[in-house]
Amino acid sequence: MTLPSLFIPHGGGPCFFMDPADPQNPHCAPMWQPMQDYLSALVAGLPQRPRAILLVSGHWEEEAFTVHTGERPGLLFDYHGFPPHTYTLRWDAPGAPNVAARAAALLGAAGFATATESERGWDHGVFIPMKVAVPGADIPLAQLSLRHDLDPAAHIAAGRALAPLRDEGVLIVGSGMSFHNLRVRGGEATAPSVEWDDALTQAVTDPDPDRRAARVAAWEALPHARFAHPREEHLLPLMVALGAGGDDAATFAHRSTVLGWAVSGYRFG
Repeated sequence: MTLPSLFIPHGGGPCFFMDPADPQNPHCAPMWQPMQDYLSALVAGLPQRPRAILLVSGHWEEEAFTVHTGERPGLLFDYHGFPPHTYTLRWDAPGAPNVAARAAALLGAAGFATATESERGWDHGVFIPMKVAVPGADIPLAQLSLRHDLDPAAHIAAGRALAPLRDEGVLIVGSGMSFHNLRVRGGEATAPSVEWDDALTQAVTDPDPDRRAARVAAWEALPHARFAHPREEHLLPLMVALGAGGDDAATFAHRSTVLGWAVSGYRFG
């Protein structure tokens, strides 16, 4: 059975694991609950439980596509200014070095330079959403980096190369944010973020796969594109998920409003 590929929002810092009674921190607000509910239901909504996950996060870039081959990765607490308990969170899922090796082989066969590493911990684009989606930490996971040039067409092509994993019981997940401009919050962000999100969703869900890929690769032509993404590292995981989706139908899976931003998730297949 073929698994879909997903683009998910991973929230802001450790937002799902903050004290909800703390009114001084916007990351504790109830606004995060719809996103948390969406992530909580991810695995149950799949046609079968994955044997492993391959996840590309907006928080890891390398010169070449790089896979993490570690068997028991630690956590990389790459957020700042949060309460002490958020730096002792645990998500103890095993790594998936066999999936990492398979991913590297598929990318290499498609002509991509690849690399491996085994020491880097899982960043919060991995363990924060996965701690919600897989609270038992019982699905092995391999992480794939972005490529530092952030070329959308290359990331779509990389996703296409990885698509055979979907038939091998591996869930391909792009973890980012469809809107990511940390300089704007609240009312000034809402109207342009909604217009951007509507246009992005129209492009992502275009029923023609070739046109879909072309429209999303040309994301900078969409309204408020650079307002939504002053730098596009949080959007590029979408390109990988879209490429891995191939010719399968693309569907709008989630929208919530956080920090004044409209933020969406998508499913391919």
